[in-house]
Amino acid sequence: MPDQKIGTRKEWQAARDELAKLEAEHATLGQKVTDQRRQLPWVPVEKEYRFDAEDGKRTLAELFDGRSQLLAYNIMFGPDYELGACPGCTSLGDELSDTMVHLQDVTLICFSRAPIDRLVSYKQRMGWRFPYVSTYETEFPFDFGLALTPEQAQTIPELKGMIDSPPEWLEEWGEQVGAELKDGLREGPGFIAFARENGTVYHTYTVMAPDPFVAPYHAFLLDRTPKAGSDVPSARRKDEYPD
Repeated sequence: MPDQKIGTRKEWQAARDELAKLEAEHATLGQKVTDQRRQLPWVPVEKEYRFDAEDGKRTLAELFDGRSQLLAYNIMFGPDYELGACPGCTSLGDELSDTMVHLQDVTLICFSRAPIDRLVSYKQRMGWRFPYVSTYETEFPFDFGLALTPEQAQTIPELKGMIDSPPEWLEEWGEQVGAELKDGLREGPGFIAFARENGTVYHTYTVMAPDPFVAPYHAFLLDRTPKAGSDVPSARRKDEYPD
């Protein structure tokens, strides 16, 4: 007998009807959040950035690839990561790879701070199809809060506490990426959006982890299953699961 409450079909329907009301409220609030997100002021990007792309140097404007909107996910893959990107970020990358065709006027890319040759190698390993762009040796990730300098990291008590006394799952994560936590945790996973109008690029939105909008999409599916998953963060790359 499962621990979950067992009931009749009538009891289930009554409980489901109550949940439907809450889901409707959630959807209404979600639309309000989306509307407010799109009302954020656009900030002109005045600094010139040059990135290493797979086909050579690119400016921020050139990353739009002729479209009017640019959405980028920053994958935790720093220059100090010896074994590859964060497994959790990697699983989100897996789910982004086949999304591009549906986005129409939006160019979807991913950023990381590791050098471009390592990004290309990792992209090939994972079978990704989105453009993967390196912010290595640029000020871009620090200017937009996608990464921290060593000095900035020292000023955040929560981060310093995790580095000095890491939980077991975080120690395992450090081993998975092949980096010391003091270096690995300076990278930030998150989405950043830009618009381009009349030749000017504008920063419009950023959201960083921990945030449900930065979770892999398969979390949406798991939320609809009857049993909750573990509270302990854990992820593997898709080619590391046992057969």
